[in-house]
Amino acid sequence: MFGFGKKKPRPPAQSEADAAPGEAAPSAQTPPAPQPPSAPETAAPAEASTWAPATEDGGDSGRLAQAIAERASRQQETESGRSFFRGLRNGLARTREVLNADISELVTGRKEIDEDLLEELEMLLVAADVGVPATTRIIEDLAYRVKLREVSDPQGLLDAVRRQLADILHRADSPVRQPAPGRPQVILMVGVNGVGKTTTIGKLTKQLQAEGNKVMLAAGDTFRAAAVEQLQAWGERNDVPVIAQHAGADPASVVYDALQAATARGFDVLIADTAGRLHTKTNLMEELKKIVRVMQKIDPDAPHEVMLVVDATTGQNALHQAVQFNEAVPITGITLTKLDGTAKGGILFAIAERLQVPFRFVGVGEKIEDLKPFEADMFLDALMSP
Repeated sequence: MFGFGKKKPRPPAQSEADAAPGEAAPSAQTPPAPQPPSAPETAAPAEASTWAPATEDGGDSGRLAQAIAERASRQQETESGRSFFRGLRNGLARTREVLNADISELVTGRKEIDEDLLEELEMLLVAADVGVPATTRIIEDLAYRVKLREVSDPQGLLDAVRRQLADILHRADSPVRQPAPGRPQVILMVGVNGVGKTTTIGKLTKQLQAEGNKVMLAAGDTFRAAAVEQLQAWGERNDVPVIAQHAGADPASVVYDALQAATARGFDVLIADTAGRLHTKTNLMEELKKIVRVMQKIDPDAPHEVMLVVDATTGQNALHQAVQFNEAVPITGITLTKLDGTAKGGILFAIAERLQVPFRFVGVGEKIEDLKPFEADMFLDALMSP
C-alpha cells in the first residue's frame, strides 16, 4: 500500500463496526514461532554498521506494487477519491485559513506587485511556519521573476507561490525501499512522546491489512508505562500478532525476536514501535542505533523505512526533532499528525526544505481513514483551494 506491503487483491470492504471493534479482551503476549534464541543485549556488533538506504529494489514483481503518487492519482478519479480529497481539505482548514485565505486577501484589489506586497507575503509564510529558509528562497525567486516581468499580476503571484511550494515537496520525494524476496518489510517508527506514534501504527496496520498484507507488530517501547498494553490493544483490534516482552526489557531484543518471527512465518510487514524519546537525550538516541544494528544481523537491509512521526501543532519544534532524529538514525519518511488541530501546517514545507525527506502520511482526524497517504499535488490542491 502506497509503497508498503505486497500487492494483493483488495478484500470486500468491511463495515465501520468491523474496522474498529468494541471492547477487546485482555491480550496475552504473542510468542514467536519456534526458532533460535533471541538476541540478548550483547547481540549487537561491537562496531556500529553504517546504515544507508539501498539503491536497488530487492522485491519480487508482486511486492510493494503501489507508489504513493499512483494511488492518490487514481483516487482522485473515483467517488472514494473525491471523498478522500474532501477529508484532506477539511483537515487542512485551519492552515488554509492562514496560508491561502490570508494570501488571497492580501492580493485582492491590487493591480500590481510591489515591494510592500512581497514583504507582507513573507510575513504570512513565516506565520504559517513555512520556515525562514524556505520563505526567503520563495520571496527571492518571486522578486526575481517580478523583475523579469514573468510574474506581473497578483493572480500570477499566487500561481508562482504554489509552484514554489510544490517544488519543495517534489524535491524531497523518494520511493519506499523494498525488501528482498522472502523477507518482511520492516518499518521502524520513531518520535517523541505524545505525537501519536502508537495510534499511527494502529491506523497504518488496518490500512495495510485492507490491501491483503500480513502484518506483525513489535512492542519496542518497553520504557513507558502501559505502552506494551496500548500496542497490544491495537493488535487485538486489528487481529494481528504483537511480539512483546516484560516491561523494561531490552528493546533491541524485542525487535530481534519480532523480525525472526515475521521472517519465519512469512509476514509481509513488520512495524516496530519504539520508546518516545527526547531527541536531545544522547543515550536514548544511541538505543535507536542499537536496534538498527541488531535488526541487520537478520536482514542487512533492515529497516526498510525509518518513519518519524511528528506533531504539526508543535510548529518549529517538529523541525528540530526531525533534524536530531535524522542525525541518529537517518529517517526515510515522515508522518505529520494532528494537522486538523493547528494553523501551523506550513511546518511540512520547512521540514522538506531542510531535510529533503519525503512525507508518507498526514493525520487529519481521529478515524482510521483520517491517516491520509501524502501526495504533494493533492495536498497542495486541498491546501490552496478556495
